[in-house]
Amino acid sequence: MINSALMVAGDKQKHLDNINNLKCDIAIINLEDAVFDKKYARQLVYDHLTNHTYSNKKIVIRVNSLQECGIEDIKLLNSVKPDAIRVPKIKTVKDIQTALKLINKDIEVHLSIETKEAFNNLTKLKIDQRVTTVYLGILDLLESLDINQNILKLNNPTIDYILSKFLIDSKIAGFLPISFIYQDYKNIEEFTLWCKKEKSMGFESKACISPSQVDIVNNIFKISTSEIAKATYIKEIFEKARLSGNSSIKDDKYGFIDEPIYKDAILTLKKFSI
Repeated sequence: MINSALMVAGDKQKHLDNINNLKCDIAIINLEDAVFDKKYARQLVYDHLTNHTYSNKKIVIRVNSLQECGIEDIKLLNSVKPDAIRVPKIKTVKDIQTALKLINKDIEVHLSIETKEAFNNLTKLKIDQRVTTVYLGILDLLESLDINQNILKLNNPTIDYILSKFLIDSKIAGFLPISFIYQDYKNIEEFTLWCKKEKSMGFESKACISPSQVDIVNNIFKISTSEIAKATYIKEIFEKARLSGNSSIKDDKYGFIDEPIYKDAILTLKKFSI
């Protein structure tokens, strides 16, 4: 199960060398925002991944937009076979089709949802099974919508709508939705509140920019041992009852248990095993 996705600077050798020690589920090697010398970073990442493989986490490379130098990024980095290449600034299905043609067929395609066009048409963007994951780029999205970033606050109704729409549309399409990066990495208290809010909304994954954020995300978003114990119990007792011809039971521990409750338990166990 993917809980944490940590941004790693593609132009910093020491950050690349530390990937194996990171506790994140996904390491996103960044060649886009905040990377000044794109050519240098591209070659640095290529050299690093040529000599390193990782089995304890997924490696995703966030390339530049296809309109900038993303095509050059993809052409070089295809050969080092990351688990996925993340494409930013996409707007239309045509952009995704272009990316699919460029990216090797054994590499997943991830999308940054940061334009109003992509956000509005999210349910239509899963045009291939290789396109598996979407990331909410909320600051760029707000700019695309002509809305100031100062509304990005807990319990702001517009932000609640954006998060809800992103989550539900992603699930309808069959994507793994990864929530936005919280930029103020020193504000641990508010970051924790955001994580708890997003968990309560139904999110299971969040992007991070620091190892300290990863620890918080992993702790909050993971499926607890009590949840697993409850799901296991419900599965066993319901399946036993069903063998006796009963479609529902009254349980002393968890009350009324029927097919929907059983299916939710199965879903919890399935997510735990991923």
